[in-house]
Amino acid sequence: MNRDGSRPSVPALVLGSGLNGLGVARSLGSESVPVYLADTDIRRFELRTRYASRLQLSALEGDSLLRDLVELGQGRFTGCRPVLVLTQERTVRTVAGALEDLHGLFRFVLPSGGLLETLMHKEGFARLAEQTGLRIPGTVNVREPGDIETALVLTPPLVVKPALHAPQYERLYRKAYLVDDPGQARQLIERILDVLPDVIVQEWIPGNDSDIYFCLQHLSSEGRLECSFVGRKIRSWPPNVGGTASCTSAPEHVVKLTEATASFFKRVGMSGLASMEYKRHAATGEFVAIEPTVGRSDYQEEVATLNGINLPYAYYLGALGRATEFVSGRDRRAIWRDGDADRQSSQTVGQSVQGWPLAHGRVYDALWRSSDPGPSLDRNWRRLAGRIGLCRVAAGVRPTGG
Repeated sequence: MNRDGSRPSVPALVLGSGLNGLGVARSLGSESVPVYLADTDIRRFELRTRYASRLQLSALEGDSLLRDLVELGQGRFTGCRPVLVLTQERTVRTVAGALEDLHGLFRFVLPSGGLLETLMHKEGFARLAEQTGLRIPGTVNVREPGDIETALVLTPPLVVKPALHAPQYERLYRKAYLVDDPGQARQLIERILDVLPDVIVQEWIPGNDSDIYFCLQHLSSEGRLECSFVGRKIRSWPPNVGGTASCTSAPEHVVKLTEATASFFKRVGMSGLASMEYKRHAATGEFVAIEPTVGRSDYQEEVATLNGINLPYAYYLGALGRATEFVSGRDRRAIWRDGDADRQSSQTVGQSVQGWPLAHGRVYDALWRSSDPGPSLDRNWRRLAGRIGLCRVAAGVRPTGG
């Protein structure tokens, strides 16, 4: 709500659904912001949320996306300049390259495209981290076979992953690999180079997935910190090298990680939505920065909202020039959980290893909400329909119809 009790009139256009986009839509919609949730597949179950209107795009990157945005800005959204909220790295790359073309049609808080590109590339981030004194793991960028020997000088275990998000890599390989043996690391790197000649090799920081922390922030166009939330993972999927399966708040480290993150982003000139992932060294307790997320919401962004700090709404108000209206709430000790990923992780590593703190606070499923059941009901119905279809096929029953 606005300060005078009226409802916001400027809509938000969220590009990309998934659990990320759904969490953003719920965060903004809960503040009565008119939300449009856009994706290439209008049938996605995340689009069934009551907090947003569905919108179909022809693409989430490239010239096709830009054409769609210009058409929307000059058509459906003529005169209102919606606040643009990005959820995917490929979308950030496209929008960052056309900021001047989109500025008259949409509102957003983003730095120059050059800075975003540097921060999204793991070698570029490593270079800026070194310049600003931010502690990161030992890192080597491998672009050709001759670089492998340099990478293998690092102390194993080694984490092998792409230097940037690339579809040709993601079709064949996992998000990252943890390798103990240098010979196996060499073979893996050589295989990846055939597909993507841009690989990052890093030293592994000892600890469990529950030793991974993150700081989600929104910064003004001048780099001033407007809003911040510090959380920690509980589980990842796949374990050790995957994305967030469950997470919660980490109030005990708010001051330290907020200051470190804001200092880095201010020194490099970042603005808008940005976050930093850290791992706390199991032996020394030192926080080591792993990677940033910039120009978009993080996968688990909604955990901040569930804990009283609605970052998407802070960003929305900032884009409208009304940042002073944002008010942070108290930590609610809530847990955000991607149900499917968390169950798989729990079955793989066991609850005791990851320290699943059920007593920490209320658990919110990323998909199911009693206040917004549409996405979960649609997903479950599709699964049931699929099982019924498989059973019919197994029983030799052929589908009928024209």
